[in-house]
Amino acid sequence: METPPNASKLCPSVERAFEILGKKWSGLIIRELSEGEKHFCDLERGIPALSARMLTERIKELESEGIITRTVQTEAPPVRVIYNLTEKGRALIPVMRGIEAWARQWADSPTALAR
Repeated sequence: METPPNASKLCPSVERAFEILGKKWSGLIIRELSEGEKHFCDLERGIPALSARMLTERIKELESEGIITRTVQTEAPPVRVIYNLTEKGRALIPVMRGIEAWARQWADSPTALAR
């Protein structure tokens, strides 16, 4: 089926943003980091249903997208790794808060959010 000439096309940037943020756990990781820098174990505690393997995978993806940074602290043993939002990641905080507000408003509606 051919697309009509006047049909709007999805912007590749918007499509990419939804691809990144639509992955399970990505939004919750960003939300946790919106509170400030965290160690891996802090993120694990903040999102208990998320496995360490999946957390590692999502962190790498978000880091490669420039949304979070990974800083290794080697000053004193043991070596510690800190995760933080970048400027790009911090720009998502109002978006994430908006999604939270939307979820709270509509979660108790007759057509509650699917789980």
